[in-house]
Amino acid sequence: MAANNRRMSGKKGAQVGSGGQRRKGLEGRGPTPPAEMRKGHKKNRVANAKAKQAVRRPTMRGRGGRSTSELVVGRNPVYEALREGVPANTLYVQQFIDNDERVREALQLATERGNINLMEAPRAELDRMTNGLNHQGLVLQVPPYEYAHPDDLLAAAADNGEDPLVVALDGVTDPRNLGAVVRSASAFGGHGVIVPERRSAGMTAGAWKTSAGTAARTPVARATNLTRTLESYKKDGVTVIGLAADGEVELGDLTALGGPVVIVVGSEGKGLSRLVGETCDHRVRIAMPGGAESLNAGVAAGIVLHEAARRRA
Repeated sequence: MAANNRRMSGKKGAQVGSGGQRRKGLEGRGPTPPAEMRKGHKKNRVANAKAKQAVRRPTMRGRGGRSTSELVVGRNPVYEALREGVPANTLYVQQFIDNDERVREALQLATERGNINLMEAPRAELDRMTNGLNHQGLVLQVPPYEYAHPDDLLAAAADNGEDPLVVALDGVTDPRNLGAVVRSASAFGGHGVIVPERRSAGMTAGAWKTSAGTAARTPVARATNLTRTLESYKKDGVTVIGLAADGEVELGDLTALGGPVVIVVGSEGKGLSRLVGETCDHRVRIAMPGGAESLNAGVAAGIVLHEAARRRA
C-alpha cells in the first residue's frame, strides 16, 4: 500500500500552489522611501524625535502672540496644503499605507521642501491625534503662526518712508476671507492686516491657502482690543476708515485714502460693531449699481485697497 501511495504521489495533476506569492515576491516594491521614513535609519530617529518635541512643546508668546499648532487631515487636503506652500513641520504617514498617487505626490512635495519631518505612525496613533477623523493615512502638522504687534505695521511703513496702509477686520470669522484680505493687501502695497484676539479668524491652513503664499511677506497682527488699537493709531496720525453699507461718505469722494489710513472691514452679516464704528473717523460706503446689499470682507477690502493704491501712485 505504501508503494502504491508513493507511485500516486509522483503523478502529475493539481498541486497546492503559492497563491501568487512567489510572483509577487519577484515584483518591485516601488521607489526607496526617504531616509526619514526608513525604520532604524539615523534620519528616521532624528525626525521622530523632532516631531515629538514639536507636539509637546508649549505655545510661546511673542509681541503679537502665537497661535496653536494645527493638523491638516486627509490625502487631498494634505496634498493641496503642501502644493500651496502652507508652512508645515511634520508629515505623519500611516504604516503600511496604500501608496496611491496622492500619497506619492504629498511625499515628494514634503521631501522637496527639505524642512519637513517625515514620521511613520500606526493608524491607532493617527486616529488619536485627529480625534477619529478620516485622515486616510496622511496628517500634516502646521506650526503656530507668529503674529505681529499692531505697532510693528506702523514701524514697517515708517522704515519704508511710506504712509501706513493697514486693514483691520472686525468680526470676520472665515479664515478664507482673512486669506483673501492678506492677498489684496500684498497686491496693493498694504503694510499688514490686524485681527482681534477673540471672535475672529486666525491664520489657519485655510487662510494660508487663500492668501496664495502672500502671508509669508504680509504680516498679520493680533490686537487684544481692536477699539483701543484703532484709538492708538489715531493718536499716531492715522485716519480710521470704516466700511459700512449706510456710510455717510462714498468711496470715490473720500480724500483721506491718499494719506495714512487703516481700513476697517466688518462682517458680511453684522457689519462694524458699535464701538468700532464710533471710533472711525469716516464711515464709507461702496457704490453698488447692481443692487447687491453687501460684499464679503475679501472683496470689499480689495476694492478700497485698489482705490488707495491708485491715489498713492
